[in-house]
Amino acid sequence: PILALTNKILMELFIYLFAALFSVLNPIGTVPIFVALTEGYTSGERAKVSLITSINVLIILIISFFIGQYVLSFFGITITALRIAGGIIITSSGFGLLNGNFSKNKGINKKVQKEVQNRTHIALTPLAMPMLAGPGSISLLIAFYQEHNSTTEIIISTIAIAVVAVTIYIILRSAHYLAKMLGSSGIVAISRIIGFLTIAIGIQYIISAILTIVRGI
Repeated sequence: PILALTNKILMELFIYLFAALFSVLNPIGTVPIFVALTEGYTSGERAKVSLITSINVLIILIISFFIGQYVLSFFGITITALRIAGGIIITSSGFGLLNGNFSKNKGINKKVQKEVQNRTHIALTPLAMPMLAGPGSISLLIAFYQEHNSTTEIIISTIAIAVVAVTIYIILRSAHYLAKMLGSSGIVAISRIIGFLTIAIGIQYIISAILTIVRGI
């Protein structure tokens, strides 16, 4: 019974982190941008960009998860302050998705047009960062590590991050097919649903931070 309960808790931990990261990263919302940036690419070139992008995201998230706490300590930032700041960022991006205003993508296309000839450069910026891995996901992982830092929890969290990266690769690799199948209205609809979940995650972080402050008074 104890082993079964432990496995259930770990599975819930995995599902929560995967769902939270997927909502904040919103790879579905990146599909139309990826299609536009890789227009004229061969299937092999798109596959390469998809792979490099997912690897870059994985590296950024892993570094944020393991090193982020030391950055906080160096600058003297408390986890409560991080939760509030991260919650605001996550909620703000969620509102952008819900309203159809992909603010984090504005102004990127013009810049990328000048760099699009380098067909692997876009895998790091703007695709991996800031389109996918941004302040919201980074702050989420730093805060998550503060509460789940046992060896088993770290292993499960690392697996969840890796699965998110694999999912991003699959979505980007299938981006052109998804764009044709879902259409612009389908992608917007899915992005708005994800936006709603993202807002809920951000608000929950803010509530948790406020409760921590109140309990400490």
